[in-house]
Amino acid sequence: MQRRAILEELRRVDSHPTADEVYEMVRQRLPHISLGTVYRNLELLSRHGMIQKLEGGGQRRFDGFLENHYHVRCLRCGRVDDVEIEPIAAVDDVLQGLTEYEVVGYKLEFVGLCPQCRQKGQHAHRGLDATEAAEEQKSHELTRDTGTEEER
Repeated sequence: MQRRAILEELRRVDSHPTADEVYEMVRQRLPHISLGTVYRNLELLSRHGMIQKLEGGGQRRFDGFLENHYHVRCLRCGRVDDVEIEPIAAVDDVLQGLTEYEVVGYKLEFVGLCPQCRQKGQHAHRGLDATEAAEEQKSHELTRDTGTEEER
């Protein structure tokens, strides 16, 4: 019953939740479930191929959608979204003959800044504070306006 509830909650969302977020969702249905139970069941469901475990960016997230699809992860906050493109068949074709492995699958993840983090500051992902970012922007504008000796 607990495992079924975890699986149903995970398949109900497309937000790629962390184990803690899954725990909060499942607790609405099963108030006495423990965080450890959720962690163990997510690992078990992942091992048995019933869900996907997305690792990277310092966070482990879970996806109830098993069809071949791609993800994009925010480098700043760790948010993960599905990328709405058809799977690239050429990847399978290119691998044929390039390795002795029998390739049974692959994971492709794009990385970047989500709209919220990009809005917070385009230079935040490089560790620049607001003053440094403003100085860098002025430097780029000055270079663009004056050009180099060769360009003049």
